[in-house]
Amino acid sequence: MMVLFSQTSQQGMQALLGKCRIFWPVLRCQQLFAVYFNIPNTEKVSYFSFRTSSSTALPVDSKGTDVFPTKKRSEIEYEGETGWDEESKKISEGKLFSSSGAPKKLLVSQVLSRHKFAKVQPPEKPLQAEEWNRLRENFKSPEIFEDVMLNSMVRCNSPIDVAKSLLTSVAKSDGDIGYNLLIKYLALCVQQRKTAEICDVYDIMKMRFKILESGAYNLLIRGLSNSDQWRMALTLLEEVKKVTTPSRTNYESCIKAASRHREMNLACELYHEMLAKDLVPTLDVLQAFFDFSRGMKDAELKKELFGILLYLRENQIYPHRTFMRSIKLWFESIPGENWRGHLTNIKDSGQCPVCNHQLEDSDLTEEEYNNLRERIITDVIHGSDTFRKTSPQEFEAFQTFVEDRLPFDIVIDGLNVSHIRPRKMQCENLFHAVNCLAKENVRLLVLGRKHMLINSSNWKQEIMKEIQNKADFFFAENISEDDAFLLYATLRSGKHCKFVTRDFLRDHKACLSDSLTRHLFRKWQRGHQIVFSPSAEGKHINFLPAFNYDCVVQTTGNTWHIPYKDTFEERYSYQVPRKWLCLQLK
Repeated sequence: MMVLFSQTSQQGMQALLGKCRIFWPVLRCQQLFAVYFNIPNTEKVSYFSFRTSSSTALPVDSKGTDVFPTKKRSEIEYEGETGWDEESKKISEGKLFSSSGAPKKLLVSQVLSRHKFAKVQPPEKPLQAEEWNRLRENFKSPEIFEDVMLNSMVRCNSPIDVAKSLLTSVAKSDGDIGYNLLIKYLALCVQQRKTAEICDVYDIMKMRFKILESGAYNLLIRGLSNSDQWRMALTLLEEVKKVTTPSRTNYESCIKAASRHREMNLACELYHEMLAKDLVPTLDVLQAFFDFSRGMKDAELKKELFGILLYLRENQIYPHRTFMRSIKLWFESIPGENWRGHLTNIKDSGQCPVCNHQLEDSDLTEEEYNNLRERIITDVIHGSDTFRKTSPQEFEAFQTFVEDRLPFDIVIDGLNVSHIRPRKMQCENLFHAVNCLAKENVRLLVLGRKHMLINSSNWKQEIMKEIQNKADFFFAENISEDDAFLLYATLRSGKHCKFVTRDFLRDHKACLSDSLTRHLFRKWQRGHQIVFSPSAEGKHINFLPAFNYDCVVQTTGNTWHIPYKDTFEERYSYQVPRKWLCLQLK
């Protein structure tokens, strides 16, 4: 049969949709839509009966029940600051869907075939159903042909009409379209910002399914928020709230949409709602606030943006160069104020060469240091997790070892340091590190493992004996967790003692039970962790001393000093930046 669609009222379209099992518009915007479907035995197949391999896409229940399934990590979760290219890669690799309802045989086939057919090239123009059938027949695994082909279309960013022609072929052949194919088509529409098609797919899905899975909501909210229909994304966000906590991506898509349209009060409201749900914002969305607030005279908005800068401070987050530039431009655009920003390097003394302001000291007071030491020993070292990989007997022996030799000046995580240059022998890396740090008659403690005492390709015993002449060594069991050893020895040695490791020690901060102690721990860490890195040629190890000033965002009211990194880093890093933005109110 041929069904004609015109872009009439919503009621008219819904009425037409009720008369056919599926529609696929070929053209929109004042054109007629024509789709050929030859669906036999229509009485045996319910209208709009999309198949789905996901138990989280629920068909409309005539009894009116409302059940939302447990969210699965395998569903679409675009967490973190990844671009759309990275997200489309996830789609094309088949990482989109919950698969609890899929036949086991099909799932195995999909996994085995994901890489086998990774380079399948979609056609460049739409095909007729007969042409698609011939391609399917010649395909090595015809049962997953459509799935593989749509994955490739997303990867290659194929024209929408090509994907439509494939789904038209499926509808004519099978009488319906599987949920997994429909949502991959949706992903392609979102990738190409085809708003009209996104709305069409949403109309189909909401008629067939009472509740959608999080993957569909993520795509719909992202797609609509980037369009002139962005307020529909807010409506979908409210739908998600009724059944579960929206993802960070859901919130950030809506925040960016509101910001782009200069509705900053709405953006701030969503931002605070997101924080209240313990969702950590990406730098991308924080930057959007500064980008879209330029030149706006609004005291409350300025207060909100100052709050974002303090959020960076409290969480030891360093903006990348692009974000830093957005902050600078916003300050300089504030109406009625004369802020000027300059890029600089802070002197070793902690003085800013631009405004001559002295940055905050990195040292803790005696009271703060003693409190922090007691809390770390109580919550971290003697806490419930300490002996998961370390026996009480071994740690007691270590405590005795340390107390007999106090104080140390530098404590080194030997195994961690030994891996800094992968192409060098591990004992050679450790030898160079100890040599470099032992130049000024400082007392060194190296935390090692017992396998270092066995001659091997990585641990030459003649080199190890030479290192042991320059530092005290404690060799723990090979399975022991040495972070607790590192913290204990450093804190027991006194405020002057520094430590060397590339670890961020994030897990140990999390063990501390209150925010004030966690703040003190990070401040202590920033002032005591010696940073090291290989030279550009990889021949030498360079050590950068711990700062005498605190490397976090800070303000006096008339000045702001913001440390930044040249490039974006997705993960937290033990390395603190050496570059600063100085903002001064003239």
